[in-house]
Amino acid sequence: MSERVQGRKGSARGGGIPRTARPQAERLRARRKKDKRFGSRMQKKLVVLYVMVLLAFVGLSLQLIRIARDKEDEYTRQVLSQQRYDSTTIPFRRGDIVDANGTQLAVSENVYNVILDVKVIRDTEKLNKKEYMEPTLQALGKYFDLDMTAVRSYVSTHENSAYYVLARRLPYDAISAFQEAMDAEDSMIRGVWFEKEYKRYYPLGSLACDVVGFTSSDNVGAYGLEAYYNEELNGTTGREFGYLNDDSTLERTVKPAEDGYTIHTTLDANLQGMVEKYLKEFDDAHKDAARIGNGAENVGCIVMEVNTGRILAMASYPVYDLNDTRNTDALIGSVRVDAEGNKTKEYVTAESIAEMDDTELYMNLNYLWKNFCISDTYEPGSTSKPFTTAIGLETGALTGNEVYQCGGYLESGGHRIRCHNTWGDGDVSVEDAIAWSCNVALMKEAQTIGIERFAQFQQAFNFGLRTNIDLEGETRTASLILDGDHMTPTDLFTYSFGQGFNVTMIEMITGYCALINGGYYYEPHMVDKITNANGATVENIEPRVLRQPISESTSERIRQYCNAVVMRENDSRITGRTARPAGYAIGGKTGTAQTVDRDTKQRSKTEFVVSFLGHAPADNPQIAIYVVVDRANASRQDDAKFATGIVRNVLTEALPYLNIYMTEELSEAEVKELEERQLAITNQYTQTPEEEDLDNMQGQEPQPTQAPVASRPAWMDFPIDPATGHRVDPATGQHYDPDTGDSVTEAWGVLE
Repeated sequence: MSERVQGRKGSARGGGIPRTARPQAERLRARRKKDKRFGSRMQKKLVVLYVMVLLAFVGLSLQLIRIARDKEDEYTRQVLSQQRYDSTTIPFRRGDIVDANGTQLAVSENVYNVILDVKVIRDTEKLNKKEYMEPTLQALGKYFDLDMTAVRSYVSTHENSAYYVLARRLPYDAISAFQEAMDAEDSMIRGVWFEKEYKRYYPLGSLACDVVGFTSSDNVGAYGLEAYYNEELNGTTGREFGYLNDDSTLERTVKPAEDGYTIHTTLDANLQGMVEKYLKEFDDAHKDAARIGNGAENVGCIVMEVNTGRILAMASYPVYDLNDTRNTDALIGSVRVDAEGNKTKEYVTAESIAEMDDTELYMNLNYLWKNFCISDTYEPGSTSKPFTTAIGLETGALTGNEVYQCGGYLESGGHRIRCHNTWGDGDVSVEDAIAWSCNVALMKEAQTIGIERFAQFQQAFNFGLRTNIDLEGETRTASLILDGDHMTPTDLFTYSFGQGFNVTMIEMITGYCALINGGYYYEPHMVDKITNANGATVENIEPRVLRQPISESTSERIRQYCNAVVMRENDSRITGRTARPAGYAIGGKTGTAQTVDRDTKQRSKTEFVVSFLGHAPADNPQIAIYVVVDRANASRQDDAKFATGIVRNVLTEALPYLNIYMTEELSEAEVKELEERQLAITNQYTQTPEEEDLDNMQGQEPQPTQAPVASRPAWMDFPIDPATGHRVDPATGQHYDPDTGDSVTEAWGVLE
């Protein structure tokens, strides 16, 4: 056997572990014994800990059982109380809208939702061992107009319901009796509470509806001031938090709501009422006259301070009730709008409303809600002539001493553009051109001015741009007017007398104020001041001059020319005489413009927009007034007296109210007229309903069937011009209304 083998065997006989490895093996065996002893001690400790925890849980359980047994009622009441008040939203009050004198146009009133908490009733019954459900339901049925069958069905199937709305937005008067019964000492009513909200209310109904606008149920403004000043009118909701403190007592923390701001408008509610009264009077006089429908498709009126841009009144007809905006009765008589929002040639009737689907009905309501004075566009007609003359004077193209020869028409671009007088007006001065409304003279003025300067000054008067009046819904007319790069000589001719481009009412009256106030273009505005809930002023809105498009000397000339339209004596050809109120000198300009036929897209020879744009007093203008009558309900629509009659009526009542004094002597007829008007106004505010009914009955008494025989007037024998429908004096070329014999000198151009 070799030495190596013997060594291995010897090693095996020696235990198989080398001498040098023995200490290490012994240490491992010692550690294992020690770990085994440590694990045994840990197990004993864990058992002890487990027993202690188990005893703690047993003790806690016993304590909970004791608390539940001894203090169940106390904690139940606290939980029920917290269930109602743990987190309650506090609504803000939307700010008021008031007129210049503080008269409320829009306010927010407290209203209440009636809430039933079924779970509270059930838990209270268990707590007090009494029946509360049936007395509560009986009281609800007694004091509120509810479908109690539905309420009982809900209660029986929703025992854990904590929020069931029984009635919404009730005034305090509607809940006060129930609240008294609920608060009575022996009351068995439980689980009913009132959720406070605010409801928008308009105290004056339809007054200034186009200006004020209205809100949706979630305090979002729609149209008018409600929409434009929505952020200022809205406040911030508050919060009430409930919690239990360390003593198990219910505590509350309140973050109060911040109410909205109050908007102080420039409107005068009294003046607004006058305007709306005479628009309604016009509608009553012409309703169903030539067709079934309102007195016109639209009638609008704006009264504006000349030297500030403040709007004193703005109204159109028809109107709607701000407290009942979806009442379709207001649509009857209006032009019908299709499902795409386009006007048709039909007029709304009760029968057609029943045929409308939801989309078409909304489109028609939307058309009703829009403010005609800022959102609808039309061709201004001859009211734009003073602007043309002002451009000529300001640029030096005119001196004011020019005399033009009117032969009845001018030719341009292969078209014959006519004046109102087939035989022409003869010699026409610059003042005559406006006073007589001569198209030919204005076209010659524009030819001298030139396209570039004409277009430049149109923009200076803001034509084609928004005025930025603080009302929602103003239309921009940029796409409806040509700039200098795209205007042709024919366009220049028609633009000179107000056809071929579109405007809004607010554009026209704002520009006109600059024409006659010294040349200062004020930004029109509806709001003077904004205050917070405490009455402190948040913002003052001062008059703002944007530019001066013409000089004071040019403005003085234009004022003189416009005064001649109304006040020039011994001249039967002036167009605005019928706008003058008794005792006052005023200035202005009439306008008549053809419309575009909705079917043929060609200029209509039967449908017109007539208007009057004026100022008072004549020599020191303080207010401007603009009336537009869009397609009057008449067999002959091209009669400016539709507009001048409204202007006369409004100013006759408004000027004394505004402390503007008479400057002209009164004729006997005017004295009698004013006495009758004053009597009518007095009766309006003093008559009882019975007296009004008696007056209506007296107005229906039979009238005499015979009248004195008068001689036949000469104008009735004049031939009728087939192009205009006017009777024309062969000797002078003067036009006369074929029905009334009134002188017709209004100009409207026709492209032939």
